[in-house]
Amino acid sequence: MHAELLCMGEPMLEFNRLPADAEGRVLYLEGHGGDTSNAAVAAARAGASVGMIAAIGDDPAGEAFRAMWAREGVDAATVRTDPGHPTAVYFVFHGPEGHRFLHYRANSAAANYAPADLPLAAIGACRALFLSGISLGISAAAADAGLAAIAAARAAGALVAFDTNYRPRLWPPARARAVMEAAIAMADIVFPGEEDALAMLGLTDPAAILAHYRGLGPGIVAFKRGAGGVALATARGRLDMPAHRVAAVDATGAGDTFCGSFLARILAGDAPEDAARYANAAAALKCTGYGAVAPIPRPAAVRALLTAG
Repeated sequence: MHAELLCMGEPMLEFNRLPADAEGRVLYLEGHGGDTSNAAVAAARAGASVGMIAAIGDDPAGEAFRAMWAREGVDAATVRTDPGHPTAVYFVFHGPEGHRFLHYRANSAAANYAPADLPLAAIGACRALFLSGISLGISAAAADAGLAAIAAARAAGALVAFDTNYRPRLWPPARARAVMEAAIAMADIVFPGEEDALAMLGLTDPAAILAHYRGLGPGIVAFKRGAGGVALATARGRLDMPAHRVAAVDATGAGDTFCGSFLARILAGDAPEDAARYANAAAALKCTGYGAVAPIPRPAAVRALLTAG
């Protein structure tokens, strides 16, 4: 049986820097990152049937991902092992300005993924496909594969969802905008972020950002504003949701948690407004722990936060 939601992109083994102890020693918490993998876990924890489209190395990091996906109920049947290239790795550092990343992804297995590697039968059988700007930005081959996957999903009548997730170290803003907007023009749902909109569009006004992305074709735009909450635009109009106030320690993967949770609820039959409320609460709860995956909440915790207001 094929997964209903397929998430395509780059898995990255994560090392998250913890606060120094009294003697100044620093430890790193090992975890699993990569935006679409994080979203896949969030969707699975929210109850969706989820699979990954990715490539990992024939190495301990790749083995760790397969074990994690198995624990989380994410189908890895459409993940290929590339013996000639490594699984990517990144570090997370925390400071007064928030979290910063240090990536080691050059020539990774995911960056060498090509259109010929696509699991077309699984894509043709899914209900939704999710990609991001990182999925397309890691290499020209990955961009070609991502756009081909979107075309295959559309041809099969599946929903297509896209998170802008712009990373300036991967590509300049003009090229990123051009490639992403080609993908977004074929999407049903788009998740832009504040920093992405500023870098690629030069826009900060939520109304202008929502109008821009709705104008490209998607029927649903969920504008992720971090501590500012979420602005949702659909054919029915606009809805603004403030962020939930929590004791946040690490925002790594919060946006990914929003995307995966939102898509899970859409596939479960929720209206976009209800899906956004759920995802907004899930993203806030994710920030209460360290790492991209471990703190992603289960439905009971999300419902409790929503009930508490």
